[in-house]
Amino acid sequence: MERIEIFTEQQHFRQIWIWILLLTINGFFIFGVMKQVIGGETFGDKPASDAALLMLLVFTILLSVFVFMIKLETSVTKEGIYVRFFPFLIKEKFFAWDNLVECYIRKYAPIREYGGWGIRYSLFGKGKAYNISGNYGLQLKFKDGKALLIGTNKPEELENALLMSHHIKKGGI
Repeated sequence: MERIEIFTEQQHFRQIWIWILLLTINGFFIFGVMKQVIGGETFGDKPASDAALLMLLVFTILLSVFVFMIKLETSVTKEGIYVRFFPFLIKEKFFAWDNLVECYIRKYAPIREYGGWGIRYSLFGKGKAYNISGNYGLQLKFKDGKALLIGTNKPEELENALLMSHHIKKGGI
């Protein structure tokens, strides 16, 4: 059966501070490799070996590529909600409408409630969160008492999709 999406969103870590930090670290190691490995001068007071410096550069570049590849995908259909947090959740997770007690958009505090962004677990009984940026999310509460917050940068569009599908359960933004 073909899946008809009412809403779809794809998010990536594109916060400027993350990229400034990663580019600064990469630039530092590129400079070190250029100075020590290519230029023949020692880099720093206690220089690492050329091999260690090259390995650190490769590691920071791979870390940057990894962060660039991370994405949170959310889809709302007539059947339910699909979510995938690549590469941590390779296979899409599906949450059927029948398993939900509540489903609504809410504003939240990522650091205070979940300790930041990513796949997070609340220390205060708010359940799990999949989030990448921002402070709005789709709050799901399940019949078994568990809760999941899925971050969104399109809260109004997502709320409209929930209203269209007749599956919003509780308040609004």
